[in-house]
Amino acid sequence: MSNVGTWMQRVAQDWLVLLLTDNSGTAIGITTGLQFLPFLLLSPWAGLVADRIPKRRLLQLTNLGMAVPALVLAALALTGTVQIWHVYVLALVLGTAAAFDAPARQSFVSEMVDHDDLTNAVGLNSASFNAARIVGPAVAGVLIAAFGGGVGATGLVILFNGLSYAAPIFTLHTLDASRLATPALVKREKGQILAGVAYVRGRPDLLLILGIVFFTGTFGLNFQMTSALMATQVFHKGSTEYGLLGTFMAIGSLTGSLIAARRERVRHRLVVGAAIMFGAVEVVAGLAPSYVVFALLCPLLGISALTMITSANAFMQLHTDAGMRGRVMALYMMIFIGGTPLGSPLIGWVGEAFGARWTLLVGGALTMLGAGVSGLLYLRGRRVLTPDAGPSNLFPRVWDNQTVARARK
Repeated sequence: MSNVGTWMQRVAQDWLVLLLTDNSGTAIGITTGLQFLPFLLLSPWAGLVADRIPKRRLLQLTNLGMAVPALVLAALALTGTVQIWHVYVLALVLGTAAAFDAPARQSFVSEMVDHDDLTNAVGLNSASFNAARIVGPAVAGVLIAAFGGGVGATGLVILFNGLSYAAPIFTLHTLDASRLATPALVKREKGQILAGVAYVRGRPDLLLILGIVFFTGTFGLNFQMTSALMATQVFHKGSTEYGLLGTFMAIGSLTGSLIAARRERVRHRLVVGAAIMFGAVEVVAGLAPSYVVFALLCPLLGISALTMITSANAFMQLHTDAGMRGRVMALYMMIFIGGTPLGSPLIGWVGEAFGARWTLLVGGALTMLGAGVSGLLYLRGRRVLTPDAGPSNLFPRVWDNQTVARARK
């Protein structure tokens, strides 16, 4: 329920910004950037909090923290008093709560399932999220159009999201805590954030994943903004067609999530290959001659994107010590989502200056470039650490303790 509401608000919030700013791509980029800025600034502390506080309790608080700004924005829109600065401020508040929610939610999966099932669980978690992604944008587009397509209509959609946070809060309250594999909470000590950073710095395998997700998250995964600009400026469509683009993309995302859920192991090369494939499909989508062709390419974007995302997420959790998992996943989310405040305004400006198509062309090209460079740097470092390794061992399934020790040294 909450995921459906989240996707409904994402569509409604972008549509609201377009209404308030006369179709400004830069304004959408600023809104998206402000919503994800806390991931860049607060993630290290959020990860430490996730290692210190029981995650079930923390997730109840963060869901409440996300419900409040949604309800306030809905009230402002419904009363017709909303202004663009209201959207900016409330996006920042919601993003702050989400920054503390993300590392706890990501690492909480490993407390609910055995280690052997973690890859499958991450995939199923993404499948659930993307099933809502199919429903949410379509419902939001239909409701906005049904209620006139104005500011008040977006307020009704955002109101549903504010109320939907009651579902995870209640579910977490009724969860059987005795069946969770909860690790020992980290005690308060000096230098714990730096210890998490040092842990990741000594792991070239983790640095490879972080490099790929930085370029993909910063420049490639701007679906909300690029879809809105392509629908309105290039194909001259309304809110319903815009919402359907999100649904088409979510069909591919759900498929990619279910495929990922079948994998028992995740390797580096899968993450690298999926990122390069995603970038290539995004470039092709930027050249789409019609709305129909663009819509047909959306499922391919979703499959390649979710293959990369779920594989990267599972790899980070599977290859991280339990006591460090909250901080490692916080760094992962900081780089993955925290790059959005850097990329969204840039991509939004590209759309205004050169046209909506260039948001996809530039984003896809930078994604492919970043994935390729990250892979080459990893191979170079791997050869230094293990000069006698054959080609098949340059992307190992699991890093042995001796290689990890050399990397940290």
